[in-house]
Amino acid sequence: MKETISINLKNTGNFVPYEEIFALAQKSFIHLDSLNSGSGAGNEFLGWLSLPDDIATQFDKIEKAAKHLRNVSDTTVIIGIGGSYLGSKAVIEALSHSFSFLQKKKQHDILFAGQNICEDYLADLLDILDDRNYSIIVISKSGTTTEPAIAFRILRDHLERKVGKAAAGERIIAVTDSSKGALRSLANLNGYDTFDIPDNVGGRYSVLTPVGILPIAVGGFDIKALVAGAKAAESITRYNKNASSNPALMYAAARNLILRTGRMIEILVGFTPKLHYLLEWWKQLYGESEGKDGKGLFPASVEFTTDLHSLGQYIQEGQRILFETMISVQNPGKKCTIPSDKDDYDQLNYLAGKRLSEVNLNAEKGTLLAHNDGNVPVITINMPALDEYYIGQLIYFFEIACALSGYILDVNPFDQPGVEAYKRNMFALLNKKGFEEEGKKLRERLRD
Repeated sequence: MKETISINLKNTGNFVPYEEIFALAQKSFIHLDSLNSGSGAGNEFLGWLSLPDDIATQFDKIEKAAKHLRNVSDTTVIIGIGGSYLGSKAVIEALSHSFSFLQKKKQHDILFAGQNICEDYLADLLDILDDRNYSIIVISKSGTTTEPAIAFRILRDHLERKVGKAAAGERIIAVTDSSKGALRSLANLNGYDTFDIPDNVGGRYSVLTPVGILPIAVGGFDIKALVAGAKAAESITRYNKNASSNPALMYAAARNLILRTGRMIEILVGFTPKLHYLLEWWKQLYGESEGKDGKGLFPASVEFTTDLHSLGQYIQEGQRILFETMISVQNPGKKCTIPSDKDDYDQLNYLAGKRLSEVNLNAEKGTLLAHNDGNVPVITINMPALDEYYIGQLIYFFEIACALSGYILDVNPFDQPGVEAYKRNMFALLNKKGFEEEGKKLRERLRD
């Protein structure tokens, strides 16, 4: 039987006693029941709970589509924003060779667009695609979200001019609403292959739908192992009312109790750059789920040891408004050993023969103790390895813990009303039909 991720709360004890965390975790059984019964806020968006089972029925179709794109092209551009790209990018970056773009071995490259509206970025991408044989996966529930819609219009035009409209149609897959919306209509009109975004799954919880699974499969990674890991996490969290063995309950309780001590920022820490985009995905998950009604922790992230040489000073001795959650990867995927040097000019012979992972792990332990001594509570999430199976575990763990944490805060963890504010202003300033009067008012404000 494979290991599961676990949580260590030992280094929160000077700030929030374990007994208090355990008590709140036990009290939070009601929130676990609300999730499973669908009686809580946002209950129309609980489809993610059963995705480890539900998505398995689509494996064959997903793998067939992935194989097709890999056969007809050498590059696939994933168009999406927020939850429509962060999950797949997180998994792909975590599992890819750190310098895959320089490898001579033939591979299928995954690129991303529609996550910004930067002209330089898209122009640079078009420069690359001029010389690439590429396909497109466009991901949007409505098809009218500004950033991905613009990117798709530009890239669709580029691809159609490059290979012809008919051939382009065979290289475009739309992941969208099952029956309505602009992208669904466009897909039907042009005969694109399609996958449905479930109505009961919000964007930031959609990694285990075709939104995330299809790009991951096109990247050549083991989607079955990823989902198996998520299923393992579901088995220890979703119905487990033994608080001490349910890491999601304990994590949700701990972070809320730490918040009550006045520490308003949670920093998620990774000790490998491979986790960079998983940290970014986590920030969206928790920021959109909890940041409302004047409540919630501010989710931030750092990559150690790199950021110890920039932000480490603040974390150690700045305002005591933060705490850390460290992701500790126990076993590296590769081996690199420090050699001996007879002159020892750099005074590193004391490390000769040691694996770099041993040095990194001790840096992690040293940092934990130093920050703890500096009055920073530290939660540790132990992850046996960085592979598909354990990443799947981590994703489901963070999702269910986020939902529980939102309910503890007494907010709806499945809506994001604040996201619309900038969109309304942007539409008005660009004179979108129906926003003309609002645009006049905003331009007056900008002139003041």
